[in-house]
Amino acid sequence: MKCLYCQGNLKRGTAPLHIDREGVHITLDRAPAWVCDQCGEALFDEMQVDAVQRIVKAVEERAADLAVAV
Repeated sequence: MKCLYCQGNLKRGTAPLHIDREGVHITLDRAPAWVCDQCGEALFDEMQVDAVQRIVKAVEERAADLAVAV
């Protein structure tokens, strides 16, 4: 598999993933990814993207429980 940015080779590894959305900040230090051995760009499989989206949704729902009614 080739990197979309530099055409380097992609290898299985991990990469940090940061999500900032509507007051919710999530950091995964080592998310499974395809990582370019040349430029370090990370690409995530559909399965990992779906899992991260479920995490974000769950955190947003729990954070809404903390919101103070104005």
